[in-house]
Amino acid sequence: MIGGVLLLAGLAALGWDLWQWSEMGSQMAAAGGLHLSAAGELWYRLHPGSLNLTQAVVQRYLMPELWDPVLLTVLLWPAALVLAVPGLALLALGSLRRS
Repeated sequence: MIGGVLLLAGLAALGWDLWQWSEMGSQMAAAGGLHLSAAGELWYRLHPGSLNLTQAVVQRYLMPELWDPVLLTVLLWPAALVLAVPGLALLALGSLRRS
């Protein structure tokens, strides 16, 4: 079930990016084409407080090296991929488990 939710969220993020691209039309084409939103950008748009809290907790209580470069790198990747790839992996693992 979590895999399905992540996959749907990834598709929704991709849909949002495509919708933004179609709305901008020629302006986006002149600027270099389709822009895929970064995972950190999407997270900040949805709930900036939780992003800041997560950074503080990871850096203070877990391991500062985990935030930069590991999590920071993931937050710079396209949100559609960060959500959809683990979703597909979980769905595949779930289907293997049922077999």
